[in-house]
Amino acid sequence: MSFLAGISIYPIKSLDPVFGTEITVGPQGRLLHDREFAFFDEAGKYVNGKRHAKIHLLRAEFDLRAMKVSLSEQGKPATQTFHLGKDKEKLEAWLAKFFGFAVTLNRDEQNGFPDDPQAWGPTIISTGTLKEVASWFPGLKPDDVWKRFRPNLVIGGVDPFWEDRLFAAEGQAVRFTIGKVAFEGVNPCARCIVPTRHPLTAAATPDFVKTFMEKRKAKLPQWTNAARFADTLYRLAVNTRVAPSEAGKEMQIGDKLVIE
Repeated sequence: MSFLAGISIYPIKSLDPVFGTEITVGPQGRLLHDREFAFFDEAGKYVNGKRHAKIHLLRAEFDLRAMKVSLSEQGKPATQTFHLGKDKEKLEAWLAKFFGFAVTLNRDEQNGFPDDPQAWGPTIISTGTLKEVASWFPGLKPDDVWKRFRPNLVIGGVDPFWEDRLFAAEGQAVRFTIGKVAFEGVNPCARCIVPTRHPLTAAATPDFVKTFMEKRKAKLPQWTNAARFADTLYRLAVNTRVAPSEAGKEMQIGDKLVIE
């Protein structure tokens, strides 16, 4: 039986997650508060892990009820707390000092800042996959893989890569529910440089992508639509869409996942 076993959201894109036991679908079908904020440089480009490895050294703790974030630099005790609205200028000044260039904090309460604007729903992976991928790299644990690949929802009670059942041929969608929330599985998520780095120190794992692709090919399940990996095997987790009509519905740990 497949069921919801883990939940994480990322209130500020590229920063630390918030783990929970329940979550609400927010406006436009995204998870409430997930990627609601993001950093931008003066050219209007994301300040994220893809473009700035130093962001891995930022530690963030969130109080979402109070809309506050406490920031510190990895390995340093000094912590500063900011209100995400009232202290925006102070926060941006702190970030400019940390990065060495001007940084703007933007907010989009409706749409957020998803990695894939065409598949704005939560990304989904399984506990079996986290365990399997961890076994490919000495010293990695399943939680380390979770922190590197940053999925939102983790499914338990299934085999490794079971989540590959949640996408079909290009242009098609797989409909399923988690609890009372309806989803469409769209595609296997193409990955970037971020998972190759230690999420706390930014230290690169040698040959990460090469090893990953070799193992992914060897372990590709029979149920996987291999055509979706024709361009690259460096894909993990499933991108989804959730209709805006699902806003307000809740999911919690233990909810069943049912494919229609």
